[in-house]
Amino acid sequence: MAFADLREFLELLEARGQLTRVRVEVDPHLEITEIADRVMKAGGPALLFENVRGSDIPLAINLLGSPDRMAWALGMNEWSALEHRLDELLAMAMGPPPKSLFGKLRVLSEIIKVGRIGPREISRAPVHEVFDTAAPSLADLPIPTCWPLDGGPYITFPLVLTHDPQSGKRNVGLYRLQKFDDRTLGMHWQLHKGGAEHWRRSGEGRQRMEVAVAIGADPCLMYAASAPLPPDIDELVFAGFLRGAPVETVQAKTVDIQVPAHAEIVLEGWVDPSESRLEGPFGDHIGYYSLPEPYPVFHLTAVTRRRAPIFVSTIVGKPPMEDAWIGKATERLFLPLIRLFIPELVDMHLPVHGVFHNFAIVSIRKRYPGQARKVMHGVWGLGQLMFSKYVIVVDHDVDVQDLSEVLWRVGANTDPARDLEHASGPMDALEFATTHANVGGKLGIDATRKLPDEGFPREWPPEIVMDEEIVKLVDEKWRRYGI
Repeated sequence: MAFADLREFLELLEARGQLTRVRVEVDPHLEITEIADRVMKAGGPALLFENVRGSDIPLAINLLGSPDRMAWALGMNEWSALEHRLDELLAMAMGPPPKSLFGKLRVLSEIIKVGRIGPREISRAPVHEVFDTAAPSLADLPIPTCWPLDGGPYITFPLVLTHDPQSGKRNVGLYRLQKFDDRTLGMHWQLHKGGAEHWRRSGEGRQRMEVAVAIGADPCLMYAASAPLPPDIDELVFAGFLRGAPVETVQAKTVDIQVPAHAEIVLEGWVDPSESRLEGPFGDHIGYYSLPEPYPVFHLTAVTRRRAPIFVSTIVGKPPMEDAWIGKATERLFLPLIRLFIPELVDMHLPVHGVFHNFAIVSIRKRYPGQARKVMHGVWGLGQLMFSKYVIVVDHDVDVQDLSEVLWRVGANTDPARDLEHASGPMDALEFATTHANVGGKLGIDATRKLPDEGFPREWPPEIVMDEEIVKLVDEKWRRYGI
């Protein structure tokens, strides 16, 4: 299924009993966060606050905060289907050419489908039903203040569209925006992100950079903005791949950017590379506040929106939150792509409570000595996995999704004097425990069975496993035991 817009997705959630409308008045200052935090941690539904104090615009939150809702957002009925979405395409691209006519037609059909997923421009769009280019203001938006020490209200689920000033390539990123006043926002472009690279290149040319911010879009596009895509992959194309249909765009009113035609709200404006302002603090997904730092300033030139728009927000903080399931979807979707670079990889688990970049647990088919260490460095060399603090490597028959089994293997299979790999490298910009910002130490733990060539002269003992016939016998007689 491909949702045309946010509203179609909300209709599906409501029809499936996964949307609760909150009609009582709520305060965007902290109250919405406290409600949403309780609901997220309880595994509750998406929420639509219809009566937000100080605004006529309803606020939706926790839209992607469960395995089911995340799968539905990406057009799949079951969570397990996420693992096969990219796998099928990669198998066709990397596998041997089909011999049968049917196989060739199937591949041709998929190629044609992929060729039709790029964004498609239209001339009239719902997001331009209402617009203000004369005196645009953020005053009418229900922008929440999430946590007590936050520097101000924050737009937390924006799709920020920019273009590389040199190549013209588009980037759509999910970067928080602090409201400074009704005409300016703090643009939180972290060091390693695509938007930040565009901003740096604008600074080299000493030119203002045009920016558009979409709020509330079809769920595939909302997810794509968060995905750790390679720099040359356009998020609108990736969203089209996930949707199986192009994302429709329209020319913005005051900036030379194509914006999502079916977005709820679009903010247009510019940043000057020579201007920055302290942004923060902000209660972040690490469970601590990120501290104030200078970031670019977004100047508003237009607000366009649909009639009766819906404002989309999220909150981050001590896990689990809504972003837990966004991150898990990335883990499942991109696993086939990671296997292209680390072919011995069987499975990967980025634990929610490790906020995704603190721990990476991987299982491998081990064939030679030192292979676990090779995999550790492979993980540290791949995209945003470079931020992983701890990489734990286990054998192929270990369920990496079962943390109790992983801890047992780490405890039983390792000698700290032999099985730890120390390294250093880039760290996430939100990492606060390192001595210096953006760089720090890393630790790999080899919890695989040790081979004689790895300096293990002793015999590796057999694992305790019950005889299969006895297991089958007890299964058959279980009810008769009366236990």
